[in-house]
Amino acid sequence: MVEQPTDILPLEKTGAFRGRYHSLGGKISPLDHVGPEDLRMEELLERVDGEKISEIIFALPADVEGEATTNYIVDLLRSKPVTLTRIACGIPAGGGLESADELTLSAALSGRTKL
Repeated sequence: MVEQPTDILPLEKTGAFRGRYHSLGGKISPLDHVGPEDLRMEELLERVDGEKISEIIFALPADVEGEATTNYIVDLLRSKPVTLTRIACGIPAGGGLESADELTLSAALSGRTKL
């Protein structure tokens, strides 16, 4: 799941995901007067109910609005038989600790994997 259709191309270029995408057409942003009813939530629910979807991967921005949107949808889909995951976030390849902000470092530490 992505915010905008233009977010699909970078994911497709990786070749790491072989599935279907759902673009919300935005993210929940009360300050901009954008609520869940302004996004493609109904279409998402129809797809979850009508298609054999085993997992939804959230690839929304790691900002306040992206987190609020993710949390809203997770609550909406909690009772559905679908696995909900999100893409990892943290320090970009080739990036250094000195240039990372606290939120990025926190996400990188939270999303660490065992070697």
